[in-house]
Amino acid sequence: MEEYLTVAPVASVIFVITIITSLIAFYNEDIYARFMLHPYSVSRGKRVYTLITSGLIHNDWMHLIFNMLSYYFFAFQLEARLGHWQFGVLYVLSLVLSDLPSVSKHKEDYGYHSLGASGAVSAVIFGAILFDPLNPIYIMLIPIPIYGVLFAILYLIYCNYASKRATDNVNHDAHMFGALSGLAITVILHHEVVPLFIQTITEKVQSWMH
Repeated sequence: MEEYLTVAPVASVIFVITIITSLIAFYNEDIYARFMLHPYSVSRGKRVYTLITSGLIHNDWMHLIFNMLSYYFFAFQLEARLGHWQFGVLYVLSLVLSDLPSVSKHKEDYGYHSLGASGAVSAVIFGAILFDPLNPIYIMLIPIPIYGVLFAILYLIYCNYASKRATDNVNHDAHMFGALSGLAITVILHHEVVPLFIQTITEKVQSWMH
């Protein structure tokens, strides 16, 4: 743990706070209700703070575990590459940006609520993929790893498709816009990643051709 605090202090603090807050909310209905994103209220200038607090709580244990495992595998390495305050900016800003489409989409739906760190976690994953697009990623229940860049493409296609169908209770808009925010913010904060990304992909394609 000391090593993580040294290499990625911001990611470590976010990791711990999110777990603690989620656990407290599991057993405190008042906090759970106050922290959830409520687009109807936010669009009217009320409970705007839920754009951030909604990312500190989760629906259940599986939701929390899945998000934190995904975060664990990417966040610490991303902060080491991106920088400490830069990582903090990416995470918080992506958390807010990932929720704004939902606020706009559901601003007249009083009964709609959303919660979870999925948007910001998606941003972290996509930021990490920019730095290492050929890093193998395993998708749950599929034992074969795929390149990060391929995972990113499939992820965006799926999120867009699932968002249009809207047959479950998952906020796919937050996933997709969180991922896109992660890409944009990473490039803005560390624009050198673009030629590095292109070079990595180009060299791999050339190796396949020879």
